[in-house]
Amino acid sequence: MASVFNFNAGPAAMPRAVLEKAQIELMENAGTGMSVMEMSHRSKEFREIIDNAASGVRRLLRVPETHAILFLQGGASLQFAMVPMNLRRPGKSADYVDTGVWASKAIREAQITGRVNVAWSGQEDGYSRAPKPSELSLRSDAEYLHICSNETIGGVQWTGLPETEAPIVADMSSEILSRVIDVSRFGLIYAGTQKNLGPSGLAIVIIRKDLAERAPKDVPIILRYSTHIADGSLYNTPNTWGVYMVRLICDWTEAQGGVRTIQELNEKKAAALYAALDSSSFWLCPVEKESRSTMNVVWRLSSEALEDRFVTDAEKEGLFGLRGHRISGGIRASIYNAVPPEAVDTLVSFMKEFERRNG
Repeated sequence: MASVFNFNAGPAAMPRAVLEKAQIELMENAGTGMSVMEMSHRSKEFREIIDNAASGVRRLLRVPETHAILFLQGGASLQFAMVPMNLRRPGKSADYVDTGVWASKAIREAQITGRVNVAWSGQEDGYSRAPKPSELSLRSDAEYLHICSNETIGGVQWTGLPETEAPIVADMSSEILSRVIDVSRFGLIYAGTQKNLGPSGLAIVIIRKDLAERAPKDVPIILRYSTHIADGSLYNTPNTWGVYMVRLICDWTEAQGGVRTIQELNEKKAAALYAALDSSSFWLCPVEKESRSTMNVVWRLSSEALEDRFVTDAEKEGLFGLRGHRISGGIRASIYNAVPPEAVDTLVSFMKEFERRNG
């Protein structure tokens, strides 16, 4: 079979070595005679798997002991609701920054259960950048500040964090494990795993333990972070296969040299692709340079018909997943950790040839 390069935004490319190991262990895990998908989540064998997955995340991100690591279901979208339900106490407000589709969805969800202060919105500018710290209108009494650190659809990424007394909550779904972060600066980080951490159907939450105690008594038990901390993410049956895959991804990431090495590679991949986009007026990247994502690179062509031709021709060359999100249109290349440099090199070569034929 010819080489295929996967630029899908999620579920996304996974390391081949991880898929091969999962294939080997699919029928029987660690001499148990059972697949991880059929063993009890209460067994000591699975407890070892989930503990190793959590410790892998803790090592890679240098998560301090002040923070708990949880594996939950419902994806990042459920966290849009759980965050305000747990961290915003009755009568209080929370700050939110609107940088794109996913940030705005988090805002709408939070507004259902309480007060929200939109500290800044990029909607009028077409969601083309992240805000400068001086542009944020933060409330001194805010319970937390919510940001989407990397907008998967719009390709906008925060390069730094604002200074705030309130805990920072970040949706890091499309950039988790892609660059070095100081976890101690966050009250809560959440991410769907289907970009850099594993398959779909699982979300990881990294939460400062003291914040988990904020939840009002009327929050349903299963929706309280404290419930899942107390039961080690085993209050209900977890996505056992997803947790197992997170463990393998963590092992693979460490084998590559850890997050810092991964970050350097990601920056080189993104630089090569953005250089191609900036080389000619044939391509249009709508994101301001200071806010360009290293994970999700978006661009437009002069017409939708030409964009359709680009995507169709790219697939003939084994380049898949380049069509932009249905909301935004255009073209998008998601170049996550598992997307190899040769995939980007092949894409850049194809872009040059496509421009030659259609410019």
